[in-house]
Amino acid sequence: MDDSGALELTVTSWSLLAVILFDIVVRVTAVIVVPRNRRPTAAMAWLLAIYFIPLIGVFLFLLIGNPRLPRKRRRMQERINGYIRETSDGLDMGTLRPEAPESFTSLVRMNRNLGAMPLAGDNGATLIADYQESLDAMADAIRTAQRYVHVEFYILQSDKSTDNFFRALEEVAARGVVVRVLLDHWANRGKPFYKRTLKRLTAMGAQWHLMLPVQPLKGKYQRPDLRNHRKLTVVDGNVAFTGSQNVTDSTYNLKKNIKRGLHWVDLMARFDGPVVASINAVFLSDWYSETGEVLTDQAQLFEVTSGSGDLDCQVVPSGPGFAFQNNLKLFCGLIYAAQHKVIIVSPYFVPEESLLLAVMTACQRGVQVELFVSEEGDQAMVYHAQRSYYEGLLRAGVRIWMYRRPFILHSKSMTVDDEVAIIGSSNMDMRSFGLNLEISMLVRGEEFVSEMREVEATYRDLSRELTLDEWMKQPLGSTVLDNLARLTSALQ
Repeated sequence: MDDSGALELTVTSWSLLAVILFDIVVRVTAVIVVPRNRRPTAAMAWLLAIYFIPLIGVFLFLLIGNPRLPRKRRRMQERINGYIRETSDGLDMGTLRPEAPESFTSLVRMNRNLGAMPLAGDNGATLIADYQESLDAMADAIRTAQRYVHVEFYILQSDKSTDNFFRALEEVAARGVVVRVLLDHWANRGKPFYKRTLKRLTAMGAQWHLMLPVQPLKGKYQRPDLRNHRKLTVVDGNVAFTGSQNVTDSTYNLKKNIKRGLHWVDLMARFDGPVVASINAVFLSDWYSETGEVLTDQAQLFEVTSGSGDLDCQVVPSGPGFAFQNNLKLFCGLIYAAQHKVIIVSPYFVPEESLLLAVMTACQRGVQVELFVSEEGDQAMVYHAQRSYYEGLLRAGVRIWMYRRPFILHSKSMTVDDEVAIIGSSNMDMRSFGLNLEISMLVRGEEFVSEMREVEATYRDLSRELTLDEWMKQPLGSTVLDNLARLTSALQ
């Protein structure tokens, strides 16, 4: 072998050795870094990705491996939480209903410790299950505004269905009412009517800001799939709306949805009474996080007004700005406290281990558990990940109702026995537990639960029940897709 051949062999050998050493370093570093402060299943999913597809796995981990907001934003959330506790402590938040179960009282205490919001009494609430009716009800409330309107939605689009909503904002802004608007950057960016919506907000004189903007050239960046998923409207601190619905057409104006004939089905609630102050506090905290502007002088943080009913309500904010998964802890606690019946409505049911255990344990305790999901899926990965849990749930005794296509059941709620319910923006999936900023409303009151059960009965009439016999006939290819999606759902 001549000198050039020997040199080439040496270079090749050193290159191979460098690749092997680099691979070892990556694997050892991954074992040290990835599992730290991460759930075992999520850590294992990341390690598998890095071990089997190293370059892609490392790139994805660096891009979306941190499920928390930047430290600056977390500190802002901590400051606003402390201010909320201090401001609301000792205030008269209405008269609470008597004889609250100890399980409810302890959950309220947990929510206060984790999310800062107090329990409020003497609240009125009305459910709105019709999509257009909800948009128009918010528009009607906006037109009564005398001082301010606060609007915060994951998706906000000016289109034919929402024109009345936007006209109401324009009308009150024209007579001097302050209109403040927050909308998620990534969820709206590139969507139909995005630029038109921003131009309309600007033209009416609204103060608007993008939530969690991914704009690295402007110094604004965090994990790109961390999203503010909240939906709420507050008028003068007197009336508020929250629930699952975005401000957009029921097709989301997407060509693929229109082609498939898909329409979203949602549930919103109108609240009046002291709890409106807590919903407004969520908006003010998000406004502060995005702008650094403190608005408590212009819109009092806990400006309590009496309500039209006697419901006990507590707002539970959650998301990567908090140290713990506030919504997950609440859902699990309620399910463990259930004695007779739990009905869950969630378009994306991809449970974390603790939630899955709580549901199955409830069935084994003799609690009747029903789950409403959509027969049709709009997000392939989530759709297949959700399906991977059906067999285990059915075998445990959960009754699964599939809302018939071409409708997407997008409502997010839970009723427990005959006295407690939750409505809000939070799905029961790992994204909503760890990556999205969400708002959930805990309500105690038989009349509200009864109204929720009427909505659930309507959903049941428009659904078909999935049986274990039917499910076991699923083709092998579908099962493989379901299982692969289940594994990737843990990448947080």
